[in-house]
Amino acid sequence: MLEETATQPAATPCAGGFAPGASAAADPTWSPPSAAAESVRTRVDRLLHAAIARATGGISPVALWLAWLDWAWHLAGSPGKQLALVQRIAQPWCVDLGGRPAPLANSDDPRFAHPDWDRWPFQVLRDTFSQVEAFWQDATTDLRDVSPHHERVVSFSARQWTDMLSPSNCWWLNPEVLRAVAETGGGNFLAGARHWLDDLREIFPGAARTSRPRSTAHHVGQDVAVTPGKVVYRNPLIELIQYSPRTATVWHEPVLIVPSWLLKYYVLDLSPHNSLVRYLVEQGHTVFLISWKNPREEARELGMNDYLEFGLLEALTQLRRIVGATPVHAAGYCLGGTLLAIGAAALGRDLGPQSSPLKTVTLFAAQTDFSEPGELGLFIDASELAYLDALMWEQGYLDGSQMAGAFQLLHSRDLIWSRLTREYLLGQRTEPTDLMAWNADTTRLPYRMHSENLHWLYLNNDLAEGRYCAKGRPVSLADLRLPMFVVATERDHVSPWRSVYKLHLLTSTEINFLLASGGHNAGIVSEPGHAGRHYRFCARPKGGLTLNPDEWLARPPICEGSWWPCWRQWLAEHSSKQCAPPAMGGGSVLEDAPGTYVLAP
Repeated sequence: MLEETATQPAATPCAGGFAPGASAAADPTWSPPSAAAESVRTRVDRLLHAAIARATGGISPVALWLAWLDWAWHLAGSPGKQLALVQRIAQPWCVDLGGRPAPLANSDDPRFAHPDWDRWPFQVLRDTFSQVEAFWQDATTDLRDVSPHHERVVSFSARQWTDMLSPSNCWWLNPEVLRAVAETGGGNFLAGARHWLDDLREIFPGAARTSRPRSTAHHVGQDVAVTPGKVVYRNPLIELIQYSPRTATVWHEPVLIVPSWLLKYYVLDLSPHNSLVRYLVEQGHTVFLISWKNPREEARELGMNDYLEFGLLEALTQLRRIVGATPVHAAGYCLGGTLLAIGAAALGRDLGPQSSPLKTVTLFAAQTDFSEPGELGLFIDASELAYLDALMWEQGYLDGSQMAGAFQLLHSRDLIWSRLTREYLLGQRTEPTDLMAWNADTTRLPYRMHSENLHWLYLNNDLAEGRYCAKGRPVSLADLRLPMFVVATERDHVSPWRSVYKLHLLTSTEINFLLASGGHNAGIVSEPGHAGRHYRFCARPKGGLTLNPDEWLARPPICEGSWWPCWRQWLAEHSSKQCAPPAMGGGSVLEDAPGTYVLAP
C-alpha cells in the first residue's frame, strides 16, 4: 500500500491490484496471493519452489524437461527428419544436402573475426564448430507437431550449450588469445585476473579491488541525467520532474514522458549530446518526466493498478495543477508505453476523446499485444511463472540482477562468452558507455506488480483480448481514439517490431508508425548526427486500411538519419500555439533534478 508523505496529500487507499476475476484466461480466478493470506501448506510449497528458482536462476526445470521431452518424443516418431539429420552428419564435410559448398562459418560471428582463425588447425576447429552449431539448429527446428513454445525453448537451450562449448572460449584453442600470450608473455592473463577480481568486488563488496569500480564511470546528476530541471511532486511511488525551459516561448501543450520501471528513467536523459529530454526542451517543449521509485520488500503488495493510479494518473493530475487544463502530449517507453496505452484507453472509456487530459499518445518500443513477445517469451509459461512467483513471493520483489541474467541469456554469445574471452583471457577492458552504465543501473520490481504484469500481459494477453481491467472495468484498446505516434526498432528482442505493429489491429485511430534502425535501447537513443541511423515512416489515417507488416515494410522509403526530428515535427503539427513557459511546479518545487529516487541503489 502507498503511505502518505509530507509532500503528498492523503491518498485514498488502493485495492492493491485489479478486481479478482478480472483476468478470465486459463484461470479466471487467478490473482497474486498476499503473503499474509498464505496457508502453511502453500507456504511450504512456495519455499521449495523459491529455493529451486534461486538455484536455477529462475528457470523452471519442469518446463525445460517438458520442452525437451516434447521434442525428443516427436523426433523419435519422425523417421524423415532423422534421415535428414543422418545425411547431414554423413555428407562430405562442408557440402550441404543439395550438393553445394556450405559456408564454413558465420561471417558475422565476432568470435571468429580474428584473421588467425583462417590458419590451420584453428580453421578446422572453427569450421567443425560451425557445422555442429548448424546441425543442432536444424535438429531443434522444423519438427512437425512439437509445440511452438517448446521448439523455441529447445532451440534456445541447444544454442546455450553450443555457445558455451565454442573453441573461442578456450584459451588453448583460441589463436587470438595464444597470440596475446606470446606478445605479452602472459600479461593478458594477469590483466584478466585483475578484471575478474574487480568484477567479484561488484558482486561481493568484501572482495579486494585492484582498480576504480566500473559502475563509477558515469555519475547520475553529474555525467548523465544532467538536463536542468526541478522535482515538482513526490509520492511514495514517483517523483515528477519538470525541466527548465531553454527557449523564450514554448508550445502550449506540455510533453509527459512515462519511462519503464524495469530500469531507471535516464535512458531518455543520458549525456547532453544524446538526451531526448534535452532535445525536446531545446525544440521549445515543456517536458515533464516520471521517475519511478526503486522499491524494496515493503512495496510487495503494490500492483499494476497502483502504478496506473499513483503513477500515470497522478502525474496527469499534477500537470493540470501546474499548467491548467491544457491537454498533454504523453509518451511512454517500453512497459511505460504499455501503461500509457492502458491509461489512455481507460480515460477514453470514461471521459471520451474530447474530455481526455491527453492530446496525443506516443509509444516507444511498447507492446500492447503480447501474443508474440519475442525472445522473452522463452521464459513465459505457467510453470516458469510458478517458480518465478515463488522467488518473488519470498523476497517481496524481483531483483534487478536476477532480471538482468535473463536478458544476458538471450544474447549469451555477445553478452557473456565474448565478454569473458575479451576481458579475462585477452585482458582487454572495455570502458562502459553512458548507455552501458544505465543498463547496469538495475531496479527492483514489486512482487504483485510484476506477477500481474507477467500473468495478465505476457502469459494470458489479457490487454489485447479485452480482459484486462482497470478499476473493475475492462479496458478496450478500441477506446484509443487520439492521434498516435508509434516507434519500433528493427533489432528489438524485447519488443519485436512486428509485435508492436499489432496495435493497428486493436484500434482504428490515426497511427503514425515509425520503424527505426537499432535495438530496443540504442534505436530509441538515436540523436541527430549519430552515424549509420535510418528509419521508415508511414501514417495510417483514422479508419484507414491496415497493411500486414511485410506490406508496410515495402511501402515507406528509407530515410537516413535520426527519427527524432520526424517526431518533433509531428508534435509541432499537433500543438496549438506557442506561449510563455509555465512556472516551475506551478510555483512549488521540492529540489533540483534528477531528484532522490533515481539515486537510490
